[in-house]
Amino acid sequence: MVTTGPGSGPAGKRSPLVLLGVGAVLAVVVAVAVTAVAMRDNAAGGDLVSKTGTGSGSASAAAAGGTGFSGSDVDSFGHRFDIPNNPAGQPLSDSVTPRQPGDGDWLSGAPGGTGQQGGWQRVYSGPVIPFSTTDGPTRVDNDIPIGFTRTPQGAALAAEQIYWRTVARPTDRVLWQELVILSDQEQADRDRKIADGKIPDELPDNIKPLLFASDAFRIESYGDDFAVVRIARKTRDFLHGGRSWVAMRLNVLWRDGGWKLKSSTSDAQPLETIDSIDGWTQW
Repeated sequence: MVTTGPGSGPAGKRSPLVLLGVGAVLAVVVAVAVTAVAMRDNAAGGDLVSKTGTGSGSASAAAAGGTGFSGSDVDSFGHRFDIPNNPAGQPLSDSVTPRQPGDGDWLSGAPGGTGQQGGWQRVYSGPVIPFSTTDGPTRVDNDIPIGFTRTPQGAALAAEQIYWRTVARPTDRVLWQELVILSDQEQADRDRKIADGKIPDELPDNIKPLLFASDAFRIESYGDDFAVVRIARKTRDFLHGGRSWVAMRLNVLWRDGGWKLKSSTSDAQPLETIDSIDGWTQW
Protein backbone atom coordinates (compact mmCIF):
# COMPACT_ATOMS: atom_id res chain seq x y z
CA MET A 1 0.00 0.00 0.00
CA VAL A 2 1.42 3.37 -1.00
CA THR A 3 0.86 6.10 1.55
CA THR A 4 2.58 9.07 0.04
CA GLY A 5 0.80 12.39 0.09
CA PRO A 6 0.83 16.08 0.90
CA GLY A 7 2.81 17.59 3.69
CA SER A 8 6.34 17.21 2.36
CA GLY A 9 6.37 20.46 0.42
CA PRO A 10 6.91 24.04 1.62
CA ALA A 11 3.64 24.03 3.58
CA GLY A 12 4.59 20.96 5.61
CA LYS A 13 7.39 20.61 8.15
CA ARG A 14 8.23 17.02 9.09
CA SER A 15 8.35 16.43 12.80
CA PRO A 16 11.29 14.50 14.28
CA LEU A 17 8.76 12.37 16.18
CA VAL A 18 7.68 9.19 14.43
CA LEU A 19 4.37 7.45 14.92
CA LEU A 20 5.11 3.73 14.98
CA GLY A 21 1.51 2.61 14.61
CA VAL A 22 -1.17 1.11 16.77
CA GLY A 23 0.28 -2.37 16.95
CA ALA A 24 3.90 -1.36 17.40
CA VAL A 25 4.41 -0.59 21.06
CA LEU A 26 1.78 0.94 23.32
CA ALA A 27 -1.22 2.91 22.22
CA VAL A 28 -0.69 5.14 25.20
CA VAL A 29 2.84 5.94 24.04
CA VAL A 30 1.47 7.05 20.68
CA ALA A 31 -1.08 9.24 22.43
CA VAL A 32 1.66 10.86 24.45
CA ALA A 33 3.67 11.37 21.26
CA VAL A 34 0.75 13.21 19.69
CA THR A 35 0.42 15.27 22.84
CA ALA A 36 4.12 16.04 22.87
CA VAL A 37 3.98 17.48 19.36
CA ALA A 38 0.84 19.47 20.10
CA MET A 39 2.26 20.86 23.32
CA ARG A 40 5.89 21.21 22.24
CA ASP A 41 7.37 23.94 24.41
CA ASN A 42 4.68 23.70 27.09
CA ALA A 43 5.66 20.41 28.70
CA ALA A 44 3.54 21.03 31.75
CA GLY A 45 0.42 21.45 29.62
CA GLY A 46 -1.02 24.09 31.91
CA ASP A 47 -2.45 26.32 29.17
CA LEU A 48 -4.55 23.56 27.72
CA VAL A 49 -5.57 21.79 30.88
CA SER A 50 -6.73 24.97 32.54
CA LYS A 51 -9.20 25.57 29.70
CA THR A 52 -10.89 22.19 30.01
CA GLY A 53 -14.15 22.16 31.92
CA THR A 54 -15.49 19.37 34.07
CA GLY A 55 -19.01 19.13 32.61
CA SER A 56 -22.16 18.82 34.67
CA GLY A 57 -22.83 15.28 33.53
CA SER A 58 -19.38 13.73 33.75
CA ALA A 59 -20.15 11.69 36.86
CA SER A 60 -23.26 10.02 35.50
CA ALA A 61 -21.48 9.29 32.22
CA ALA A 62 -19.36 6.78 34.09
CA ALA A 63 -22.34 4.48 34.51
CA ALA A 64 -22.26 1.59 32.06
CA GLY A 65 -25.01 1.37 29.46
CA GLY A 66 -27.74 3.95 29.08
CA THR A 67 -28.76 6.09 26.15
CA GLY A 68 -28.82 9.80 25.48
CA PHE A 69 -26.62 12.43 27.01
CA SER A 70 -26.01 13.62 30.54
CA GLY A 71 -24.50 16.99 29.70
CA SER A 72 -22.08 18.88 27.51
CA ASP A 73 -18.72 20.57 27.87
CA VAL A 74 -15.96 22.20 25.83
CA ASP A 75 -12.50 20.88 25.18
CA SER A 76 -9.18 22.66 25.54
CA PHE A 77 -9.81 24.83 22.49
CA GLY A 78 -13.47 25.56 23.20
CA HIS A 79 -14.88 22.89 20.90
CA ARG A 80 -18.27 21.77 22.26
CA PHE A 81 -18.92 18.09 22.88
CA ASP A 82 -21.63 16.01 24.53
CA ILE A 83 -21.24 13.49 27.32
CA PRO A 84 -23.04 10.22 26.56
CA ASN A 85 -24.65 8.20 29.32
CA ASN A 86 -22.96 5.18 27.80
CA PRO A 87 -19.19 5.78 28.16
CA ALA A 88 -18.66 4.05 24.80
CA GLY A 89 -20.80 6.65 23.02
CA GLN A 90 -24.31 7.28 21.70
CA PRO A 91 -24.86 6.54 17.98
CA LEU A 92 -26.91 9.09 16.06
CA SER A 93 -29.92 8.22 13.94
CA ASP A 94 -28.86 7.29 10.42
CA SER A 95 -31.14 9.89 8.85
CA VAL A 96 -29.30 11.00 5.71
CA THR A 97 -28.10 8.97 2.72
CA PRO A 98 -24.30 8.77 2.49
CA ARG A 99 -22.42 9.94 -0.60
CA GLN A 100 -22.13 7.79 -3.69
CA PRO A 101 -18.98 7.18 -5.82
CA GLY A 102 -20.35 9.37 -8.62
CA ASP A 103 -20.74 12.42 -6.38
CA GLY A 104 -18.36 15.29 -7.05
CA ASP A 105 -17.33 15.47 -3.39
CA TRP A 106 -17.02 11.71 -2.94
CA LEU A 107 -13.49 12.06 -1.53
CA SER A 108 -13.69 15.55 -0.09
CA GLY A 109 -17.15 15.79 1.46
CA ALA A 110 -17.72 15.82 5.21
CA PRO A 111 -19.92 13.33 7.05
CA GLY A 112 -23.27 14.77 8.09
CA GLY A 113 -24.50 15.52 11.57
CA THR A 114 -21.26 16.44 13.33
CA GLY A 115 -22.63 19.91 14.05
CA GLN A 116 -25.69 18.69 15.91
CA GLN A 117 -26.09 17.28 19.42
CA GLY A 118 -23.97 14.19 19.75
CA GLY A 119 -21.89 15.04 16.69
CA TRP A 120 -18.89 15.19 19.03
CA GLN A 121 -18.75 13.04 22.14
CA ARG A 122 -16.26 12.32 24.90
CA VAL A 123 -15.89 8.56 25.24
CA TYR A 124 -14.40 6.75 28.23
CA SER A 125 -14.01 10.14 29.95
CA GLY A 126 -11.12 10.87 27.60
CA PRO A 127 -10.98 11.33 23.80
CA VAL A 128 -13.42 13.65 22.01
CA ILE A 129 -14.46 11.95 18.76
CA PRO A 130 -16.98 12.60 15.92
CA PHE A 131 -20.26 10.76 15.26
CA SER A 132 -22.35 11.04 12.10
CA THR A 133 -25.94 10.83 10.84
CA THR A 134 -24.73 9.71 7.41
CA ASP A 135 -21.72 7.45 7.85
CA GLY A 136 -21.92 5.88 11.28
CA PRO A 137 -21.51 4.32 13.58
CA THR A 138 -25.09 3.10 13.58
CA ARG A 139 -24.75 1.30 16.90
CA VAL A 140 -22.32 0.46 19.68
CA ASP A 141 -22.44 -3.17 20.80
CA ASN A 142 -20.45 -4.09 23.91
CA ASP A 143 -18.23 -1.03 23.37
CA ILE A 144 -17.64 -1.91 19.69
CA PRO A 145 -18.77 0.79 17.18
CA ILE A 146 -20.54 -0.83 14.24
CA GLY A 147 -22.01 0.43 10.99
CA PHE A 148 -19.47 2.81 9.49
CA THR A 149 -20.27 3.19 5.81
CA ARG A 150 -18.04 1.89 3.05
CA THR A 151 -17.28 5.42 1.94
CA PRO A 152 -14.34 7.82 2.38
CA GLN A 153 -16.33 9.57 5.11
CA GLY A 154 -17.04 6.28 6.89
CA ALA A 155 -13.36 5.38 6.66
CA ALA A 156 -12.33 8.72 8.19
CA LEU A 157 -14.81 8.35 11.04
CA ALA A 158 -13.74 4.77 11.69
CA ALA A 159 -10.05 5.67 11.67
CA GLU A 160 -10.55 8.49 14.15
CA GLN A 161 -12.89 6.53 16.40
CA ILE A 162 -10.94 3.28 16.46
CA TYR A 163 -7.61 4.95 17.05
CA TRP A 164 -8.74 6.92 20.08
CA ARG A 165 -10.96 4.18 21.49
CA THR A 166 -8.02 1.80 21.57
CA VAL A 167 -5.75 4.51 22.94
CA ALA A 168 -8.23 5.05 25.78
CA ARG A 169 -8.60 1.30 26.44
CA PRO A 170 -5.10 -0.07 25.84
CA THR A 171 -5.64 -3.39 27.66
CA ASP A 172 -9.13 -4.16 26.35
CA ARG A 173 -8.37 -7.34 24.40
CA VAL A 174 -11.85 -7.66 22.87
CA LEU A 175 -11.83 -4.05 21.66
CA TRP A 176 -8.43 -4.49 20.05
CA GLN A 177 -9.29 -7.85 18.48
CA GLU A 178 -12.49 -6.50 16.97
CA LEU A 179 -11.17 -3.16 15.72
CA VAL A 180 -7.45 -3.53 14.98
CA ILE A 181 -5.71 -5.86 12.53
CA LEU A 182 -2.85 -7.38 14.52
CA SER A 183 -0.51 -10.17 13.53
CA ASP A 184 -0.17 -13.13 15.87
CA GLN A 185 3.24 -11.83 16.91
CA GLU A 186 1.88 -8.35 17.61
CA GLN A 187 -0.93 -9.79 19.71
CA ALA A 188 1.56 -11.95 21.61
CA ASP A 189 3.77 -8.91 22.22
CA ARG A 190 0.81 -6.97 23.54
CA ASP A 191 -0.27 -9.82 25.79
CA ARG A 192 3.26 -10.08 27.17
CA LYS A 193 3.46 -6.34 27.87
CA ILE A 194 0.07 -6.39 29.57
CA ALA A 195 1.11 -9.37 31.72
CA ASP A 196 4.32 -7.54 32.67
CA GLY A 197 2.34 -4.46 33.69
CA LYS A 198 3.90 -2.32 30.96
CA ILE A 199 0.56 -1.23 29.54
CA PRO A 200 -1.80 0.68 31.87
CA ASP A 201 -5.50 -0.16 32.00
CA GLU A 202 -6.38 3.41 31.04
CA LEU A 203 -4.77 6.73 30.25
CA PRO A 204 -3.48 8.87 33.13
CA ASP A 205 -5.94 11.59 34.16
CA ASN A 206 -3.49 14.37 33.26
CA ILE A 207 -3.39 13.14 29.65
CA LYS A 208 -7.16 12.98 29.12
CA PRO A 209 -7.76 16.76 28.79
CA LEU A 210 -5.25 16.82 25.94
CA LEU A 211 -7.33 14.46 23.79
CA PHE A 212 -9.32 17.30 22.23
CA ALA A 213 -11.36 17.25 19.04
CA SER A 214 -9.59 17.17 15.69
CA ASP A 215 -10.23 19.90 13.12
CA ALA A 216 -10.11 18.19 9.74
CA PHE A 217 -9.27 15.10 7.75
CA ARG A 218 -7.91 14.37 4.31
CA ILE A 219 -8.33 11.21 2.26
CA GLU A 220 -4.86 10.50 0.98
CA SER A 221 -5.71 7.24 -0.80
CA TYR A 222 -8.96 5.33 -1.17
CA GLY A 223 -9.95 2.01 -2.67
CA ASP A 224 -12.76 -0.47 -2.32
CA ASP A 225 -11.16 -2.16 0.67
CA PHE A 226 -8.66 0.37 2.07
CA ALA A 227 -8.24 4.01 2.95
CA VAL A 228 -5.33 6.17 4.04
CA VAL A 229 -6.59 9.04 6.17
CA ARG A 230 -4.75 12.01 7.61
CA ILE A 231 -6.19 13.74 10.67
CA ALA A 232 -5.26 17.29 11.74
CA ARG A 233 -5.37 18.70 15.28
CA LYS A 234 -4.52 22.15 16.55
CA THR A 235 -1.30 22.81 18.41
CA ARG A 236 -1.01 25.15 21.37
CA ASP A 237 0.10 27.90 18.95
CA PHE A 238 -3.60 28.75 18.65
CA LEU A 239 -3.66 29.80 22.28
CA HIS A 240 -1.13 32.52 21.50
CA GLY A 241 -2.32 33.82 18.15
CA GLY A 242 -0.47 31.33 15.97
CA ARG A 243 -1.74 28.70 13.55
CA SER A 244 -0.36 25.18 13.19
CA TRP A 245 -1.67 21.64 13.31
CA VAL A 246 -0.33 18.18 13.95
CA ALA A 247 -1.19 15.81 11.08
CA MET A 248 -1.32 12.07 11.72
CA ARG A 249 -1.74 9.32 9.14
CA LEU A 250 -3.96 6.29 9.81
CA ASN A 251 -4.61 3.28 7.58
CA VAL A 252 -7.89 1.34 7.64
CA LEU A 253 -8.91 -1.82 5.79
CA TRP A 254 -12.41 -3.14 5.03
CA ARG A 255 -12.62 -6.56 6.68
CA ASP A 256 -15.59 -8.71 7.72
CA GLY A 257 -18.14 -6.05 6.82
CA GLY A 258 -16.48 -3.09 8.52
CA TRP A 259 -13.43 -0.84 8.72
CA LYS A 260 -10.53 -1.96 10.90
CA LEU A 261 -7.42 -0.03 11.81
CA LYS A 262 -4.28 -1.49 10.28
CA SER A 263 -1.40 -2.12 12.61
CA SER A 264 1.74 -0.65 11.10
CA THR A 265 4.71 -2.00 12.98
CA SER A 266 6.75 -2.10 9.79
CA ASP A 267 5.45 1.15 8.31
CA ALA A 268 6.81 4.25 10.01
CA GLN A 269 4.07 6.87 9.91
CA PRO A 270 5.40 10.39 10.52
CA LEU A 271 3.63 13.00 12.51
CA GLU A 272 3.92 16.31 10.74
CA THR A 273 3.43 19.86 11.88
CA ILE A 274 1.63 21.79 9.13
CA ASP A 275 0.82 25.49 8.78
CA SER A 276 -2.48 25.18 6.91
CA ILE A 277 -5.44 22.86 6.46
CA ASP A 278 -6.53 24.49 3.20
CA GLY A 279 -7.86 21.73 0.98
CA TRP A 280 -8.64 19.51 3.95
CA THR A 281 -12.19 18.47 4.88
CA GLN A 282 -13.38 20.07 8.08
CA TRP A 283 -15.66 17.83 10.11
